[in-house]
Amino acid sequence: QVQLVESGGGLVQPGGSLTPSCAASGSIRSIANMGWYRLASGKERELVATITSSGSTTYADSVKGRFTISRDNAKNAVYLQMNNLKPEDTAVYYCNSHIAPWPAYAGMEYWGKGTLVTVSS
Repeated sequence: QVQLVESGGGLVQPGGSLTPSCAASGSIRSIANMGWYRLASGKERELVATITSSGSTTYADSVKGRFTISRDNAKNAVYLQMNNLKPEDTAVYYCNSHIAPWPAYAGMEYWGKGTLVTVSS
């Protein structure tokens, strides 16, 4: 059974940094896109960043220049380096990935359970 597990959230002061990570486990044939979404209280879910298997990235305008997404294909992992954090970055961050579970060739969408990031002084 394929699972995505996030870690690395927490409490940080404004201007600080955090780097949540997400690892896929289970019987995996291949992983296509990986990404991060966030859900803040009272707001709609927002796509934060994505990365393809070849390393192409996209970012929400609100995080460009502050966040960097990366992945380690050997570890089936994706990371989100978050710098210069602001109170409005406070949210639950969810890992999302399109994964083909062994022995299938067709991919499915998987979600992690989320990790809470709180930016506050």
